[in-house]
Amino acid sequence: MEKASITPDAVFTILANPSPESSSEVPELIVQVVDLKPVGNRFTFMASDGKMKVKAILPSNLSSEIESGNIQNLGLIRILDYTLNVIPNKSEKYLIATKCEVVSPALEMEVKSEVKKEPGILLKPKQEIVSKSASQILHEQHGNMPPAARMAMTRRVHPLVSLNPYQGNWIIKVRVTSKGNMRSYKNARGEGFVFNVELTDEEGTEIQATMFNDAAKKFYDVFALGKVYYISRGTLRVANKQFKTVQNDYEMNLNENSVVEEATGESTFIPEAKFNFVPIDQLGLYVNGRELVDIIGVVQNVSPTLSIRRKSNNEIIPKRDVTIADESKKTVVVSLWNDLATNIGQELLDMAETAPIVAIKSLKVGDFQGVSLSSVTKSTVLLNPDIPESKKLKSWYDSEGKGSSMASVGSGLISTTKTGRSMYSDRVFVSHITSNPSLGEDNKPAFFSLKACISFIKPDQTMWYRACKTCNKKVTEAIGSGYWCEGCQKNDEECSLRYIMAVKVSDPSGEAWLSVFNEHAEKILGCTADELDRMKSEDMDAYGSKLKEATWVPHLFRVSVTQNEYMNEKRQRITARAEAPLDFAAESRYLLEEISRMQVS
Repeated sequence: MEKASITPDAVFTILANPSPESSSEVPELIVQVVDLKPVGNRFTFMASDGKMKVKAILPSNLSSEIESGNIQNLGLIRILDYTLNVIPNKSEKYLIATKCEVVSPALEMEVKSEVKKEPGILLKPKQEIVSKSASQILHEQHGNMPPAARMAMTRRVHPLVSLNPYQGNWIIKVRVTSKGNMRSYKNARGEGFVFNVELTDEEGTEIQATMFNDAAKKFYDVFALGKVYYISRGTLRVANKQFKTVQNDYEMNLNENSVVEEATGESTFIPEAKFNFVPIDQLGLYVNGRELVDIIGVVQNVSPTLSIRRKSNNEIIPKRDVTIADESKKTVVVSLWNDLATNIGQELLDMAETAPIVAIKSLKVGDFQGVSLSSVTKSTVLLNPDIPESKKLKSWYDSEGKGSSMASVGSGLISTTKTGRSMYSDRVFVSHITSNPSLGEDNKPAFFSLKACISFIKPDQTMWYRACKTCNKKVTEAIGSGYWCEGCQKNDEECSLRYIMAVKVSDPSGEAWLSVFNEHAEKILGCTADELDRMKSEDMDAYGSKLKEATWVPHLFRVSVTQNEYMNEKRQRITARAEAPLDFAAESRYLLEEISRMQVS
């Protein structure tokens, strides 16, 4: 019975039809998952029909199905859509199962048939036949169609989730959900122009596309926010986790030879809104990070519209603060800007008394009042969305949450020398961090508190950088005189120095290097970077003494732990997020509480 569940000659069918025109053309394909194992953030396996096997890859968006136990080794899956890709330096093709569903959990053993192994299949590629047939049809019946429609007729549209750097020709159909400004850059390799767009396909998968120089000039006016396009002849590479703005392992690069055509005169689509909600009580992990977050909550309060003057250009822009809560019984303030403040913000104000559910995609997490959220250009707001999370939250609020006491999520994270509450949560020894190399993986920083002394500050390190006095970003020497700021796009005659240094910290369990930035370094050293620079140039002995004064003084640190890649090797990076001198009274109370817990247990 188990054996009959597998589709006979399923692997043969896949190899014979490496790129079906659409998912509707995929026949019944049930295979057994064999040798399932993780590779990075994806999973590979052998797809077996009992006679033949083919190496297969499950995209990262299906990893949750494996982690939850739905897809199991030796289990059966039904492949609903796929493509076969050639991997460089490999003699085999890999099956990319872009869509699949579980048929059966793990069987007792691998299903096998005593059939000799096929050395390979020599078939005329199906694409050639389809291409010729489509060309004839188009020539005879659709010769006057626009280019985008011809592209749709002649080539298969690939879902974004199926793309990877090893593919050759592909075509995608996507909507522009975010368009950046044209920016100029200047670095060691030269100068030029660059801009980015964020693209979303019909399934809601997102990817960021970047264009430089000639391609940027060619496509900047072509791409319009909200319109749908066919895109081909682009390349993919692994996304830089430090700078990526969407949930995708890859990013796209379009050059001047890429093809971008608007999808006009045919049915378009609205991408499905996909959320990756972060509970309010876990927002502290994202403070001042590059990653944007999605949030869902019950509206507790809505402020009137405020007028805020920008420091950079004195422009007055509207702002509205919305306080929301969730099942963690924590609240957070979301600042809506510009049109979101005046349009949907007004709707929220009008219905605030009914405690509506609001889901917001792509918010920046700041440290104002401990933790705060702020909308950006690409943020979207949904009121009472028809999703399971909304219904669950509404049910909780009506039955329990309405009468519960709520606390601000930032109240426990604000650094104060009186209570130091944030410095006493998640307290660990240094060895806990250094002995766990997996901390901070998957671009999710881990946060801890440390009590440690600075044992060494390397005097010959680069301890500061030249910064713009307006925005604090790094500046470079301008041609002629002055300093050029890429962020402000202007030259200034003067700049300031800001700390960016490494210190070695020690506690009874061990030692580690800690990255410290300007405001915390100023507290540790007791002087600004400009003052220390003058001291170093005028009196090296005074400079060395200043560094020694800062050692062997106990500090409380709130630190983040992340993974950085250097020379193809992963390294742990520990960064100070907050610092306070040791309050001996508060520390004594903390130790007494810990002793009490030990006695109770």
